[in-house]
Amino acid sequence: MENSEAVTVLTAAARLVQVEPPQMIAELSETLATVVPHRAVANLTPQCAGSPLGAVGDPRITSVITGAELAPFIGSVSAGRPWQGEAQIGGTEETVLTVASDHAPRGSVLAFVLAPGHRVADETLPLIQALWDVVTAHFNRLTLEIEPSVLAQSRAVAMAREVVAAELSDAHTATLAALLGVLRNRQIDDAAARTTAVDLALNALADLRTDSQRDRADAGEEPAGRAFQRLADSLQTLLRHLPVELELDAPSNDRLLPSDLAHAARVAVRAAVLAMLGQDGVRRIRVGWRINPTGLQATVRDDGPGVLDDRLDLGRIAERLRAQGGRLDVEAVPGWGLTLRIMLPVALSDVAKTARALTTTLSAAGKILTAEPLAALGQRELEVLERLAQGHRNRVIADNLHISESTVKYHVANILTKLAVTSRTEAAALYLATASA
Repeated sequence: MENSEAVTVLTAAARLVQVEPPQMIAELSETLATVVPHRAVANLTPQCAGSPLGAVGDPRITSVITGAELAPFIGSVSAGRPWQGEAQIGGTEETVLTVASDHAPRGSVLAFVLAPGHRVADETLPLIQALWDVVTAHFNRLTLEIEPSVLAQSRAVAMAREVVAAELSDAHTATLAALLGVLRNRQIDDAAARTTAVDLALNALADLRTDSQRDRADAGEEPAGRAFQRLADSLQTLLRHLPVELELDAPSNDRLLPSDLAHAARVAVRAAVLAMLGQDGVRRIRVGWRINPTGLQATVRDDGPGVLDDRLDLGRIAERLRAQGGRLDVEAVPGWGLTLRIMLPVALSDVAKTARALTTTLSAAGKILTAEPLAALGQRELEVLERLAQGHRNRVIADNLHISESTVKYHVANILTKLAVTSRTEAAALYLATASA
């Protein structure tokens, strides 16, 4: 690395610690323009509740970059090991340099959009990594210093709501995957397929209504064997009509687990299995739990392609585990498959406990399964929300409803306000939960 590059990066660090978070990405882009020539740069820092996503550069790129595109990098790019290659940014395939940092509880990622085929010299990468670590740690400290008690409470509630929305989304995804498995199974005739599909839907609704009651019955603790069997039952239902063999490795001891820990492990494993099912060529999935004095380790293996690509949404799983005080380790061996190791401590974070309490409270009050939250929406807003829940982007929704894209954005903003949620994902999860009641 040339001395001039080192001076530029150090100068960038000195300037970045003096600016407010909203100006950070613009300052970084300008300062590093010669060291890392780029068309655009974006960052995702989940610990910054006000503005976690920032982007500057070519407006044709920055106007369409989403947090959902950057989030997977937090899980798939190892902190301290910058990655260069082709990835989906702004809805198109771009050459990118991504740098992840673990110098904040929920991690962070920086993504440079380079010229097609361009690579940054390997000797430059360590200094860029060090710069991003400094910036991540600095802004995490700033975030914690801003009215600590109020901000901590606000962040805990916001993160808990994210966990609840993600769990609802996973539950619906699992149900839909099971239904599709039945409907696509050519060995089942139409009448039997309809009957089985109805049974699956009714069972899923019953599970949503009774899950909180089963948790209360465990009185705060759950035998490891029973906790694992509940996971096994849900996975067997999910995979029963899919061409995937499920192998189960139950824990060797039946010690009592905190119910929060058992629940978090079941949710994380189910999310991992759903992610694996999105790959081609998966014919076998093996799930095992191991209990030790410090916590629980769940291992999920498949026999798929063993390649990390866009179809594996591991960033969301890693972020949720990090918020709970756990972590996700990923091992991909091309031609052999993927191994995910989920580690959860005995004492989960306050965010995990708040999320579990919020889920139980909402379930017990019947608020998750009622259509009341949607009563405040107008007809057009309901139409927009329905398509949003189907995963459509604003442009597609506008074309479908024959309205402008700016009108769609206006409706989405109103929907988030009326439903008292902070993201499209939460709104979609709430719609799916109430629509199925």
